[in-house]
Amino acid sequence: MCVLHGGDQVGLSDTGRAWARVRANLRLSAGARLFDQWLAPMSLVEPCDGEDVRLALPSAFMTDWVRNHYAERLVHEFRALLPRVRSVAIETRRVSPVPEVATIAVPARAEAAKVTAGAPLLDFAAPASVPAPRPGAEPALHIERPQLDPRYTFDRFVADPSNRVALNAARALAEPGPVRFSPLFIHGGTGQGKSHLMHAIGHAFLEARPDARVLCMSAERFMFDFVAAMRARDTHAFKSRLRGCDLLLIDDLQFIAGKDATQEEFFHTINEIMAAGKRLVISADRAPQALDGVESRILGRMSAGLVADVKGSTLELRRAVLAQRLIELPDAIVPAEVVDMIACRIASSIREVEGALNRVVAYASLTGEVIDLGFAQSVLGDTLRGAQRRVTIDEIQKLVSEHFEIKQIDLLSARRARAVARPRQIAMYLAKRMTTRSLPEIGRKFGGRDHSTVIHAVRRIEELRDTDRDVDGAVRTLIHQLEA
Repeated sequence: MCVLHGGDQVGLSDTGRAWARVRANLRLSAGARLFDQWLAPMSLVEPCDGEDVRLALPSAFMTDWVRNHYAERLVHEFRALLPRVRSVAIETRRVSPVPEVATIAVPARAEAAKVTAGAPLLDFAAPASVPAPRPGAEPALHIERPQLDPRYTFDRFVADPSNRVALNAARALAEPGPVRFSPLFIHGGTGQGKSHLMHAIGHAFLEARPDARVLCMSAERFMFDFVAAMRARDTHAFKSRLRGCDLLLIDDLQFIAGKDATQEEFFHTINEIMAAGKRLVISADRAPQALDGVESRILGRMSAGLVADVKGSTLELRRAVLAQRLIELPDAIVPAEVVDMIACRIASSIREVEGALNRVVAYASLTGEVIDLGFAQSVLGDTLRGAQRRVTIDEIQKLVSEHFEIKQIDLLSARRARAVARPRQIAMYLAKRMTTRSLPEIGRKFGGRDHSTVIHAVRRIEELRDTDRDVDGAVRTLIHQLEA
């Protein structure tokens, strides 16, 4: 038996030549740093029959990492060059000339140590989002690194009374030392920050305990992995993987509603995690008591810990989030009126608010245009129409007249006294900003005025909002009341 490295290309077999091509492709797709650290030490073990390829690595630690992240990719690469290839075995070759199959996280059956050509190929992209552990002294067990979003940290989470309890609870659970409470159950609407908090917990916990085992997955992923383990008759590895965690993060619990077998396994998993004094974080879109189709014993375990809700975002929170994101976009010049418009008009979720800002900035960068209110409204047309509450001009006129203590009919009259003219201009400004009515339609609703009068009113209020604190305060108050 001989071992061929990537550079030995003289007198190679078909498999040897294919291996040289595979190495070149891996270097391009994975990048030089990851390739040199983890893939370059891999060698082709010959002879082989052309159908079953054997690759070797110098340590079981490296073998396990490559098998977890590149097994399917290697099958795909070899089959693209040699269609007859059935499987690729990744082995550990120590100082001894006889290679031994990696014993870390390898299923008991020998066949499971290979990836067959008929197996589904899930994702052949280089796993850039999966941080590779640093090689060093080989640990007794492989430490799986969670796929945490690098953007979701506590530093980037904007605090507000609507989420402060959940934030403080998340920070406390991420601290090393005795577990103060577990499980932590976080619930709230879509896009309000639950996933952000969960990933932030993972980041903070790993920063304090780099050797900790942390696993972050959706409840749907839990279900898929469990079903796959049952089909492969290898549920032991699945159970060991989850129950060996120091911190387990499960997102969107509502997705296992009605899945009896999955809930059975989930119950035993969280039971063991809690009994061992480990950390457990669960999120859902509803409070435990409102999760229909989830077993009562699971809900009871969830309720035994700390239940914290993330309420719907306030206008102040949306403004604060946008201000924070603009700090991270130093090259973007976004006027305050555009920021205010996004915060006021998109109230469904923080995620959509951030997405709207990113979209405006990206469009401006691609087109070279200056960002102003008109540009932002044009870019976000569909988003604004979908998110906008159906505010009517009659509502605006009624609220403005009450705020300034004048009669509603005065806004439609020809009176030009300042006490009436300024509220009328504010009402026109709000009608332009908060409804989909055209300028002529707005003019007709204000006593048959021309559209040019509406344009003048909108521009005048925009100017005054920058210079007159009273006008700006009145407009902000009215917008908040109209959105409530």
